[in-house]
Amino acid sequence: MGRNTGLPARLARFRVDESTPASTWPDDTGCGFLHVDMDAFFAAVELRSRPELVHRPVAVAGEGPRSVVTSANYIAREYGVRSAMPVGAARRLCPGLVCIPPSRGAYSEVSRGVMEIFRELTPLVEPLSLDEAFLDVSGALRRLGSTPAALGARIRARVVAEHGITCSVGVAPVKFVAKLASGMAKPDGILVVPEADLLGYLHPLPVSALWGVGKRTEEHLLRLGMHTIADIARTPRTSLRRSLGVATGDHLHALANGRDHRAVEPDSPDKSISAERTFDVDQAQRDVLERELLRLSERVAGSLRSKGLRGRTVSIKVRYSDFRTVTRARTLVSATDVTHQIHATAVALLAELDGVAPDTTLKGRQGSPIRLIGVRAVGLGDGADGEQLEFAAEGPRWRDAELAADVARSRFGTAAVRPASLLSPDEG
Repeated sequence: MGRNTGLPARLARFRVDESTPASTWPDDTGCGFLHVDMDAFFAAVELRSRPELVHRPVAVAGEGPRSVVTSANYIAREYGVRSAMPVGAARRLCPGLVCIPPSRGAYSEVSRGVMEIFRELTPLVEPLSLDEAFLDVSGALRRLGSTPAALGARIRARVVAEHGITCSVGVAPVKFVAKLASGMAKPDGILVVPEADLLGYLHPLPVSALWGVGKRTEEHLLRLGMHTIADIARTPRTSLRRSLGVATGDHLHALANGRDHRAVEPDSPDKSISAERTFDVDQAQRDVLERELLRLSERVAGSLRSKGLRGRTVSIKVRYSDFRTVTRARTLVSATDVTHQIHATAVALLAELDGVAPDTTLKGRQGSPIRLIGVRAVGLGDGADGEQLEFAAEGPRWRDAELAADVARSRFGTAAVRPASLLSPDEG
């Protein structure tokens, strides 16, 4: 069972039809958790300016030969087109597929607007990504004179009116069930799981519906004869602990019995910030790789500064043409949000990874050129301690220069200021 799945006929009574009187809606008393998920978000944002494509199969994807599908509308999904699928495979499934290149910045802008709608209703908003979030509305119902399902309907109406896209809402008494419900409400619907019907809703579902059950755990549960959530709920916790380990056994036993004590955590801190690039053609030239590391380091550092964060550890990820993937990391003396320092660390890690002296060609330990390269900052903090000062240093103040560049980009666009080495020959 995937993240979003069709609504089984037996659960149709839980779906809210906003055209019918609220008195006929399922009882949402005690259902303080909402999970709101935009429908085919990236594709929906693009289709706002391309209404002539609304009734055609559409995917958002890059233009390179190794591009993958970022998002597909529901017409394309009927052909089997899915996110993260190579574009070539998507076109084989759907020969009439229309691919639209992603619009930089558009998705973040819409996401911010949608999240503001949520926060007008409750401060307890936990974004999971650009296009989905948990809301705890239990403390806002009296102030707003509303019910959870009515708030879900209000959110959906505002998202359509203000941003031209649709969303689906799950309403439930516990967090993970709200997320399950929003998936079953798709596209463009609301599903309410009443508190009294919680186990009746959960128990017939497959074990893969439980939060934390991946492919391997699912296969293990099936080998043990557990096919539905009811099977897990009926299994003694001691048996689950023995078969799955204490933590996993306790976790799945609680969820299978409808217990999820997690609260909505607003503004959950970022654990890491990263950027990566898959090359259209495998690369073995050191200058090309180091230039790409600079581009990625600039993106990571810019994200850190925009969030008021600094990273203490820099890591790189390298995927070779034979799909071997390796990572290396280095912890710095003090946390940083400076492109120059992140890039210098990333370049050093690349050299260590291959164990060769700097030169013009980089082949990898087994002679494989590089398919993908990435940079990540982890160990994030708010930088309240400031940067490490070097009283005797006479070199350039890189952070001051980068802050000035941030200001210029905010006024004149992202291409206004860039490192000279990232300029194309005709821009020099």
